[in-house]
Amino acid sequence: MKALENKILEEGIVLGNDILKVDSFLNHQIDVELIDKIGEEFANYFKDKNVDKILTVESSGIAPALATAQRLGVNCVFARKKQSLTTDENIYHSSVYSFTKQVMNELIVSKKFINEGENILMIDDFLANGQAAKGMIAIIRQAGANPVGCGIVIEKSFSNGRQIIEDMDIPVYSLARIAKLEPGKIVFEEN
Repeated sequence: MKALENKILEEGIVLGNDILKVDSFLNHQIDVELIDKIGEEFANYFKDKNVDKILTVESSGIAPALATAQRLGVNCVFARKKQSLTTDENIYHSSVYSFTKQVMNELIVSKKFINEGENILMIDDFLANGQAAKGMIAIIRQAGANPVGCGIVIEKSFSNGRQIIEDMDIPVYSLARIAKLEPGKIVFEEN
């Protein structure tokens, strides 16, 4: 998606050789016009998957997931990373490691929000090592639902996340695929 790649080049900040900071438009401040285009792109790509619901992980996945859900006319569910006082014991859960924060997170979704037989589309902001996606897939399968695809805003193609998801027979569609990060330099995968 050219508009996204341009925004990454204009405002993305490379930290080391593996972290891309995009908080000016994606995961702290949200560029609403860009998010709308992202939702439209995902909705067009996955429109034939008979999506019943979208699942993401709080918090950075919520904006692109919501934009996609709105375009597809379905609800959006986000996996919480912490239980709150209002969370009951009737939950699906999965443990995942966050590369960026370097902590284990427990993903939690109430059983009343994902139902057996539903077609679930996963949307997330980044794909690197595939841990968040694996956690969402585990939750979807615990519910007896069907993971029908994984939409990623920015993929770090130099990591193994795509292969992990595709090995589970789940299609991955990434809007921007980064081949290499170097201080001051972002290299995209060739189409």
